[in-house]
Amino acid sequence: MTDINPSTLAHSTPNSGVLSAASALVGDPSRFGRVAEDGTVFVRTNGGEKPVGSYPGKTAEEALAYFVRKFEALASEVALTAARVTSGAMVPQDAYEAVKKLREQVRELNGVGDLDALAASVEQIEPLIEGHREAYEAKKAAEAAAKAARREQILVEKEKIVAEAESLALSENWKATGDRLKALLEEWKAAPRLDKKSDADFWKRFSASRNKFDKRRRTHFAQLEATAGKVSEAKRVIIEEAEKLATSTDWVATARRFKVLMDQWKAAGRGKKGDDAKLWARFKASQDQFFAAKNADLEKREVSMTANLAKREELVIQFEALLPFTDVKQAKTAFRELMNTWTKIGITHRDKRAALDARVSKVEEAIKAAEAEIWRKTDPSAKARAAEVVKQLSESIESYEKTAAKAQAAGNDKKAKEALESAQARKSWLEEAQKHLAEFN
Repeated sequence: MTDINPSTLAHSTPNSGVLSAASALVGDPSRFGRVAEDGTVFVRTNGGEKPVGSYPGKTAEEALAYFVRKFEALASEVALTAARVTSGAMVPQDAYEAVKKLREQVRELNGVGDLDALAASVEQIEPLIEGHREAYEAKKAAEAAAKAARREQILVEKEKIVAEAESLALSENWKATGDRLKALLEEWKAAPRLDKKSDADFWKRFSASRNKFDKRRRTHFAQLEATAGKVSEAKRVIIEEAEKLATSTDWVATARRFKVLMDQWKAAGRGKKGDDAKLWARFKASQDQFFAAKNADLEKREVSMTANLAKREELVIQFEALLPFTDVKQAKTAFRELMNTWTKIGITHRDKRAALDARVSKVEEAIKAAEAEIWRKTDPSAKARAAEVVKQLSESIESYEKTAAKAQAAGNDKKAKEALESAQARKSWLEEAQKHLAEFN
């Protein structure tokens, strides 16, 4: 069972029924119990004392606390039941069954607390049930209203999908509209279901709109096939530009333009089979001429990049020769001079240069780390913090040792032992702190 503090519930709930049901926990339940010398725990009631049990091997305080917890657990359940009845969360029939069960539990409870008040609290719940039946009925009505509102929302959502599909039925934006109708179909599939008739009516309208658009799109592309001459003309325009670009040496921009022309070629559609083959041969010849020249130029640059790679491989050895170093300033100066040479070397294969750059970065990081270490060991604020830690630990050890001495003198060996253990633990911390402080010297 979940732990609940009914005394808190009683103070936070405005309903008098819940206040009454939780009142058994107000105050200290242990004041209604006592522990006899033989360990038997008694509880005081209006009818006198009665034994509730014992807890062998435990102190009187622990035994009493055990039976108090049993009382508090049941009192919490009583308060919770009252709260659920008040809020309308329980069906009246279930609430009556709960009260019946609580009566039996209170009657059979072996716990320490105000048992009379707890029994009275249970009896105060039953009148609440009828008093809050209206709240339960209101809750049912609210749930029904929520369900109806949800159905209305689904109706709105599906009407929105169908209305958009109907608005697209006459569109001539074939690609975008086709994609949107596919998306609307996915939305339809994901939408919650209504009753069979409503869904059927919506689907009939939605399907009719999709079919109307698909029929018009097929007719459109059939007409395009019939006008293949226009396709051929569009491709001739593309070929004229491609033949002008065939001798260009602006490699990057021209390569991008050829890609655009290829996209335009695909978008132009199909012409007559024989004409398409001849036009494609001319277009491809222009492409091949340009890219053959581009590749030849790349081969020349390959020779240059190979030479540059050799220079970098030789220079990176000089970088790595700086490690290890004893003079950070001297190493930094040498690194800077080598880096000036490094940056003047021309282009190198990107994938091969990455590994060399990583090796150079490793040397640079070592120099930066050494500089940081020097700063760390000379940073006055860091030294002051280290000295403060040593001071605090020393004072703490001294304090624990004094506490141990006082406890020992008072005959409290347990407290003295705990204090000495705490002091000993901090001595090991002090040694580490002193070593850290020594690094600044």
